[in-house]
Amino acid sequence: MISIIFGILLSALALFATSLFTLRNWVRSCKKKLNGSFEGTVNIAFFHPYCNAGGGGERVLWCAVRALQAKYDNIKIVIYTGDIDSSPNSILKKVQGTFNINVDEQNTSFVYLKRRMLVETKFYPYFTLLGQSLGSIILGLEALCKFPPDIYIDTTGYAFTLPLFRYIGGCKVGCYVHYPTISMDMLRRVQQREYCHNNQAYVVRNPFITWLKVIYYWLFAKLYSWVGQCSDTIMVNSTWTENHIRDLWGVPFKTHRVYPPCEVKNIKKLKRNENTDNILILSIGQFRPEKDHPLQLQAMYELRTILSRNEDLWNKVKLVIVGSCRNESDYERLKNMQDLAKHLSLENSVEFKVNVHFQDLLQLYQKAGIGIHTMWNEHFGIGVVECMAAGMIMVAHRSGGPLLDIIETSEGSQNGYLAVSAIEYANCILSIIYNSKELNDTIRNAARSSVERFSEEEFEVNFLRAVTPLFNES
Repeated sequence: MISIIFGILLSALALFATSLFTLRNWVRSCKKKLNGSFEGTVNIAFFHPYCNAGGGGERVLWCAVRALQAKYDNIKIVIYTGDIDSSPNSILKKVQGTFNINVDEQNTSFVYLKRRMLVETKFYPYFTLLGQSLGSIILGLEALCKFPPDIYIDTTGYAFTLPLFRYIGGCKVGCYVHYPTISMDMLRRVQQREYCHNNQAYVVRNPFITWLKVIYYWLFAKLYSWVGQCSDTIMVNSTWTENHIRDLWGVPFKTHRVYPPCEVKNIKKLKRNENTDNILILSIGQFRPEKDHPLQLQAMYELRTILSRNEDLWNKVKLVIVGSCRNESDYERLKNMQDLAKHLSLENSVEFKVNVHFQDLLQLYQKAGIGIHTMWNEHFGIGVVECMAAGMIMVAHRSGGPLLDIIETSEGSQNGYLAVSAIEYANCILSIIYNSKELNDTIRNAARSSVERFSEEEFEVNFLRAVTPLFNES
């Protein structure tokens, strides 16, 4: 019986190996034909299934495309996207409207992927990390079969596609990591049985399930380490991400810190139009669970409690939450935020704006005096930087990129505030309200002076330096 089972397993492994070998040969023959059609051209493909989402990750993508097009003449840019309902023209028009970024339309094409649903969280209520990662392999296989490139760059964090393109596609491989799929912080939270959006209450309450999840996370981290090491060059967006990727992937000599591009140059030129009769607080961020918008509403609730004896001052305060929605789950999340605002009796003090045009966002930058950002371990924080460039005094979470790279709270060099709990956020906002104009101006000026290192120009220089090995060896 054992010999029969062993024979079946060997046969299955042999069939699998044969299939991979056949697929590899087929993909590489397609690649040769493609190179023959575009002789002398280097085909560069970006894996970005949500390229039309309008978030910070998309700004990285389009700035990278623009930088490559400006430097190299003999390249063809292809974007792997799952936005099958959006035409190339509408996508590029949104890029210009949202980010004020113009790319060469003649040299930018799209490969539409029909299986994007395989990387969406709603399909994996359990073992989400593993499910999405396996789904990304299938989606990556679809992309590879439709267009085998010379250089492959993942800009969305689907690291499990890297070995696929390297070993099956024979590509030079690079990646830009916004946020590690798994981190030691996540593992620590599970071990310590802390509740968060990816560690539900039923796991926290049950020691056995907690133990199983720790084992699962540990094994996944080992897999994640192996696939990450398949990349020829690795770009990370912050000190926090760099520390985790170096610990997980263990290839520091291939890891480059490339801060994401922020629209600081033009935003700094904006003339402030702050209304002293109103106190406008601005929040920028996609409507994703990790952004923790409920904490912003709780902070407003705490602020109202503190100002209960000064109703006139409270009536001047308004929070405007600006964000983009990628799918139905994000819109459902937005609806829940609106319902929570009503439950907390904040509907007159909170306004939600969805998928705002770039020009409308600039007007909000001019009017707002305070910015708020509440994500725990935000990998970087493009919205934080842009708010600071616009002259807002920023209150961000005391963790991740805001803590390690962006905001300084030391006396004499303060350029913003850091907080963790709702009451801390409320107290920081209250301090800004009651600060003297001179102190607030000093903080604003320090903030604006500190953001030049996060400009689009700096990103392009560092991005091109990091991807040079892909071209030298291709």
